[in-house]
Amino acid sequence: MIRTFVLSMGFFALGADALAQDELRFVGCPIYRDTNIGRKSGCWLVDDPIKGIRYDVSRSPGKPDWNYSILVEGRVAAKQDNACGGIILDPARVSIVAKNCPRTVFPPGEYPGRPYVLAARRLRPTYADRTPAAAPFATKTFTVGFEYNRDFVTYELSDYYLEQATNYALDVGTAQITVLGYADTRPSIVSGVPIREDKKIARLRAQRVEQWLIMRGLARRSIKVSWKVNPRPSGAEVFDGLVAPSTRRVDITVTPLPPVQ
Repeated sequence: MIRTFVLSMGFFALGADALAQDELRFVGCPIYRDTNIGRKSGCWLVDDPIKGIRYDVSRSPGKPDWNYSILVEGRVAAKQDNACGGIILDPARVSIVAKNCPRTVFPPGEYPGRPYVLAARRLRPTYADRTPAAAPFATKTFTVGFEYNRDFVTYELSDYYLEQATNYALDVGTAQITVLGYADTRPSIVSGVPIREDKKIARLRAQRVEQWLIMRGLARRSIKVSWKVNPRPSGAEVFDGLVAPSTRRVDITVTPLPPVQ
């Protein structure tokens, strides 16, 4: 705990350049700082067990589960406010790893937390007015991101890009839609924890996306589903430039077809 405090304070004294723009990746147990008594402005923290540095991962679209360790991926934010008591990662991603953790809650203490704000990538209601895409239509590929070893659709991230793809396909009308799911099955050791996705996750992700498209009104016959493992990094916009998470994705390609005469 003392080492974490000293390193964190040293970082704030030196500024954001102290850790540059390296992409961080480690596994640790999540900590909740209850800065607003259970409301959405509470803070999620996690200690890097190797470096002994405490990071603030509150800006990750996905949230930790108290009961399990998390895979943390991100970069140190250029602007730091120390509102939660950790070095801010932004962009940041967290994924649940199957390793039990104790539930740890800190009181607010001297840290004010941050007011909750709506994410820029939030799903709009289907009844809300929107401007449809206009002809001539071009072939477009949309990328949907997923957490490590899961096919869960992440709120205010995966669902946002899924809906973009769906709306475009509905606007085109007559189209061939290819859904290509990926999983990263290359083994690695992160903070002493083996990290390797199950190859079946590629199929499950693709099928999850197919299910979403069909539920939104697209014809099953127009959708071609396939899956592969170990893709090259892609989807820079979706993953905010983070390389490691970009291999866990589904690519949706919408190809306009001439209307049936």
